[in-house]
Amino acid sequence: MSEEQNNNNRTQHADGWGSLILRVILSAIVLSVAAFLTPGFTIRGIWAVLLAAVVISVVDYLIQRVTGLHASPFGRGFSGFIIAAIVLYGTQFLIPTMRVTMWGAILGAIAIGIIDMIIPGQTF
Repeated sequence: MSEEQNNNNRTQHADGWGSLILRVILSAIVLSVAAFLTPGFTIRGIWAVLLAAVVISVVDYLIQRVTGLHASPFGRGFSGFIIAAIVLYGTQFLIPTMRVTMWGAILGAIAIGIIDMIIPGQTF
């Protein structure tokens, strides 16, 4: 492998980690705003928000690998919206300070979809 190809591979790998970290940070911001705006959806503590963003990102990745669908409320249609609500609801069982009712998950998916349209970049 040439030196130029080696450097390109390292740059792409570094960009991958940087983009993953940025995605988790943006997801945490979106999750915080959605929890603030949505009745029936609470999450307390910055570490819980960051952990929830990581969990949601991992679950979204796994769903995408298995089904080919993103857990994005908008831009993926009705199936993306339903998956986002299910992922939000299910995440509460992994994060001790996160509580989401069924209605909170539905409203949270709507709020996340609206926020996703405003904030540039792919979050959920």
